[in-house]
Amino acid sequence: MKRRAFLSLLTGSAAAGVTSALPVTGAKAAGGEFKGYPDSNAVLTDLTLCIGCRKCEEACSQVNSLPAPAPLDDRSIFQQKRRTHADSFTVVNRYSVEGRDVYRKMQCMHCLEPACATACFVRAFTKNPDGSVTYDPTLCVGCRYCMVSCPFNIPAYTYDKVLSPVVRKCTMCHDRQMEGKLPGCVEACPTGALIFGRRKELLAIARKRIADNPDRYIDHIYGEHEMGGTAWLTISGVDFSKVGMREDLGTRAAAEYTTGVLGALPMVVGFWPVVLGGAYLMNRRKEEIAREEQEAAVKTAVEEERRRGDAATRAALEKAAAGARKEKDKAVEAARKETREQMLAEAAAEKADAEPAEQKGE
Repeated sequence: MKRRAFLSLLTGSAAAGVTSALPVTGAKAAGGEFKGYPDSNAVLTDLTLCIGCRKCEEACSQVNSLPAPAPLDDRSIFQQKRRTHADSFTVVNRYSVEGRDVYRKMQCMHCLEPACATACFVRAFTKNPDGSVTYDPTLCVGCRYCMVSCPFNIPAYTYDKVLSPVVRKCTMCHDRQMEGKLPGCVEACPTGALIFGRRKELLAIARKRIADNPDRYIDHIYGEHEMGGTAWLTISGVDFSKVGMREDLGTRAAAEYTTGVLGALPMVVGFWPVVLGGAYLMNRRKEEIAREEQEAAVKTAVEEERRRGDAATRAALEKAAAGARKEKDKAVEAARKETREQMLAEAAAEKADAEPAEQKGE
């Protein structure tokens, strides 16, 4: 069942049998009255300029004190499609489209009306005037409703921290913005594939690039209208669906889908951990299977390489042995020839010594 249908079913069932546990003002807050900040910041990603260097991953890890990503020169990382998680706020994936490689950076989209914020009944998520969507762990109750409501599958949960689990995701470097700095990934991008600025100005830049280069770009700015608009905008030379981006989201803001969900609070609190626990176990199993398949593939590749190496070694040894046999045969033949020549010389000498004695006897 699709997420929206499930949410509608959940909301309808709860409304029929469960009364609201929050004041009406709380429900209105999650009901879609907020319309975003019109003068907020944003980031424009130009997929035609991305070279897959992954310097954005490295910078993101550094500014957020996250574990370092795989070495930047390790191109094998692109053999699998990755997603963001609690220790990696942004990842770059490679897609083969029409015979060429296209790279796409994945991170929180920072929606103008965020699904995570409108669905969170304790208001742990905040849409800020600078365009970022941030999270306050001191308010979070761990329901993880934000994870289910996000259409981009971004918020991640620190399941490994049993005593103090939190939700984690890209913050669009909110703290750096407050200091007048660029987001870490934008600052590190060497090709200009990432541009930071006012959202309305970036939209103008995107439209101009598309108009000036109709053969280079498709006529679509991803994030201009999707889910009511996002602060992370993208332009591309290929269909967005071919680089793993959803094109079935429509233009309605997330708040319109979450209206009334807070009326199901008692059901959510009691029922949702069970659902998410099962989802977590399924996801863990999927990850385990994927890891096992990856390890099997690596093992097969190593074994194949070893066999190739063994074959090459055997060929080299056989060649060397053949050469040695050839040299040995040449040496034996030379020795035989030398022996024959020596025997002939000795026979000739004996014959010469015998001839004078015969003449003397006569």
